[in-house]
Amino acid sequence: MTRPIPEPSPDLYTEEEISQLVHEFYAKARKDAALGPIFEEHVIDWDAHFDQMIDFWSAQLRGTSRFRGAPMPKHAALPDLNAALFRRWLELFRETTQELGNMQLKQHADTVAEFIAGRLWMGYQMSNVPEQEPVGLNTVEV
Repeated sequence: MTRPIPEPSPDLYTEEEISQLVHEFYAKARKDAALGPIFEEHVIDWDAHFDQMIDFWSAQLRGTSRFRGAPMPKHAALPDLNAALFRRWLELFRETTQELGNMQLKQHADTVAEFIAGRLWMGYQMSNVPEQEPVGLNTVEV
């Protein structure tokens, strides 16, 4: 069961915290055996990616309106994704938010991340295997 997503709050998190979250998360993801090769193959300009992700998370957590993008088509176009990769992404994300030490940020960001991962996974399945009924991230793969 997905938790309701809290409203963005510019008073609870700073831009510096958002930037730290993005940079520290991607430092982990780039080194990860499962996720690292995917990111390294598909992210051409890391500085631009960081800027876009900071804008995205700032919009989600602080309510800013800088983010411009369409994540679904980009993720749907990636080859060979599976639920385990999305779960690993969430695991690293949760580790990162825990390490930041702001528990309000952790709760809010983790809730948003769970929602986004679930939506991207559903969209990925509908785009790449439309003949199959999509399954959630918490469904056990056999």
